Amino acid sequence: MKRRGDLAIREFYEKFYKIPASTQIRVSREEFEKAYEEVPSKLVESLERAKENIEHFHREQLPKKLWMCEVEPGVYVGQTWKPIDSVGVYIPGGKAPYPSTALMTTIPAKVVGVPKIIACTPPSRGYNVNPSILVALDIVGVKEVYRVGGAHAIAAMAYGTETIPRVEKIVGPGGIWASVAKLIVQCDVAIDFIAGPTEIIIIADETANPKLIALDLLAQAEHDQYASAILLTPSRKVALKVKEFMENLASKSPRREILTKSLTNNCLILIVKDLDEAIEFTNEYAPEHLEVIVNTDSEVVLSKIKNAGSISIGTYTPAALGDYVVGTNHVLPTSGWARRRGGLGVLDYMKIIDVQYVTPQGFKRIAGDAITIADFEGFFGHALSIGERLRELSRG
Repeated sequence: MKRRGDLAIREFYEKFYKIPASTQIRVSREEFEKAYEEVPSKLVESLERAKENIEHFHREQLPKKLWMCEVEPGVYVGQTWKPIDSVGVYIPGGKAPYPSTALMTTIPAKVVGVPKIIACTPPSRGYNVNPSILVALDIVGVKEVYRVGGAHAIAAMAYGTETIPRVEKIVGPGGIWASVAKLIVQCDVAIDFIAGPTEIIIIADETANPKLIALDLLAQAEHDQYASAILLTPSRKVALKVKEFMENLASKSPRREILTKSLTNNCLILIVKDLDEAIEFTNEYAPEHLEVIVNTDSEVVLSKIKNAGSISIGTYTPAALGDYVVGTNHVLPTSGWARRRGGLGVLDYMKIIDVQYVTPQGFKRIAGDAITIADFEGFFGHALSIGERLRELSRG
């Protein structure tokens, strides 16, 4: 991609998808307008409502534009923040369209004020971008969209092509090819984290509804064959009922082929000794999604959970709700990344910059210590930079 640019993209889609090499990589304004004719008005309204909640949540995340404190008389330190100059969002779409991900990846960038936002998403076999994704992006106000997916999209945004501009950071979930590509290019461009395949752990006690638990596990397992779904419960009765419901519901699902693979390879129902053992397992696993459905004070449970991408508390807070309309971000760390960070948010789209200001009086107070440390480390230029100012102040 570094050497061949657009040609590498065109040859790939021509070879594997029979798309003429002359087809435009960038989505036209006419395609955005046509998308509204193909998307049900009810979906448009739901996306607009979801946008409001997602935007509200992320505005609440914004740190103060500038803060300063006086660490000692005349010595002030603080921080300010600025948006990253350009961001490329990856919106998966190989197996299904994800207009919700279009909202989740672009709204925080808009809230922060990123000047340039581009999006890449896999086209269908007709080389068209799913109209629901275009509508979601248009609702947010993102106009620069490219029909390319997988590793090609990540490489294009990392290094730039004749058509697709290079960006400072790449964010968004993806399949195995896009995820591995993000890991490869992260020496040349910033990335958020690895998001995918999806994971869920549900901690439930004997008071939980087994059918609802089964549905929540299946909701995440249906993403793809690599998705994982785990139930931790001290109740053998609940465990057996959940297993029964899952087998019955999965056999009737339109996505039963995917479910059969993910449930066979990556699903566990574990009977634990107690809630503490369930939490210990969860902290070690560090799941993307965690649901806690127990008859225990939620603050007590939350105080013990250290590692999870997102935590949903109670019967009426399924992870699926957070995937769409609650307002929290559904782009979450997987593969153990939740041990070191949470979900996508406004901080991923900004630079935190340290600020310092020292008055002449403050300078006199701390200059001597700085010179002492600089001399010890052998940085004589540092010591002179400080010492000369100190001498000027003494002369004045």
